[in-house]
This record gives sequence, C-alpha cells and structure tokens, in this order.
Amino acid sequence: MWKRKLLLGAIVSASLGAVALPAAAAGIYVDIAPPAPRYEVTPAPRAGYVWIPGYWDYEGHRHVWRKGHWEHERHGYTWVPSRWEQRDGKWALERGRWEHEHVASNHDRDADGVPNRFDNHPDNPYRR
Repeated sequence: MWKRKLLLGAIVSASLGAVALPAAAAGIYVDIAPPAPRYEVTPAPRAGYVWIPGYWDYEGHRHVWRKGHWEHERHGYTWVPSRWEQRDGKWALERGRWEHEHVASNHDRDADGVPNRFDNHPDNPYRR
C-alpha cells in the first residue's frame, strides 16, 4: 500500500513540475545593468543550422556570459536573439526565441530602430 502512495506522489510531483510558469514569474529582473556584449567571431554559415549569438545571462547574483552556438534551423521561423531592456528602473532579460517569420518580419532583430521588413541588414549585431 505504501508503495502505491509513493508512486502516486512521484507521479503527481512530476506532473506539477511540468506546469509552465507565467511569463512574469519566469522573467529575470535585476538592478544591475549587463556588461557590454562580448565580441564573438561569427563562424561561416552552415547548411541547415542557425548561429545563436552569445549573451549575458543572470545566475545567482551576477551576470554570466553564454557562448554562441549552432542550432538546427526551423523552416518558417526566425531566431530572435536574447537581449536586455530597461523597464521601470530595472533590467529585464528577454530570452532568445524562435518566432514564425510572419511575426518576426515586423520586429527589429538587431535593435537598430529599423523594423526588419525595411532593414537591408536585419541581423547586424554591430549596428547600435
């Protein structure tokens, strides 16, 4: 009998652990501005892959650099890189994500103030 209760408790715990948190609860808001982005050499293009640039994450009580890496491309989607924004006197991390191309076409991936649909170089990380 106790084994059944233990198994049932484990199943309930596992399923509760899989529940997604609201975006506000999962966000990172800190008082400390992130350091300047590190320079990373962007490798030559690879067929079937997208280069995900490095970014400053926040872990514990400090900023930590996450190196860039390759990910399999997702047809019909565009990668929107991680970035920090100042909101209400705090710094908020917008984590990188895949967006459907119809949605991403209206955004500004390189944060240069020019919407992607009008930008000749929408992924230029050095235009700021």
